[in-house]
Amino acid sequence: QVQLVESGGGLVQPGGSLGLSCAVSGSIFSIKLMAWFRQSPGKQRELVARITSGGSTTYTDSVKGRFIISRDNAKKTVYLQMNSLKPEDTAVYYCYADFFSSDVWGQGTQVTVSS
Repeated sequence: QVQLVESGGGLVQPGGSLGLSCAVSGSIFSIKLMAWFRQSPGKQRELVARITSGGSTTYTDSVKGRFIISRDNAKKTVYLQMNSLKPEDTAVYYCYADFFSSDVWGQGTQVTVSS
């Protein structure tokens, strides 16, 4: 069974940086795209950033210039480097992977930005 194993997250002060990683566990043929979503209390889950197998990236407007998504195809891992963090970035961050014929979500990791 294919799973996404997330790591990173935690508590950081405003203006600080944090990195998340998400590795695909299990046997897969290929990955179409990987992405990070986030959800804060009372709000819908939203796309933060995504990256295709070819390396094309997309970011939600609120994180452009601050977050960087990248992937290591050999390691089947996607990363999210978060810089200049703001309190409004506080949320549970979820990894997502599209394998063409199926998709999988990670379990989520909490990111809290607070002084």
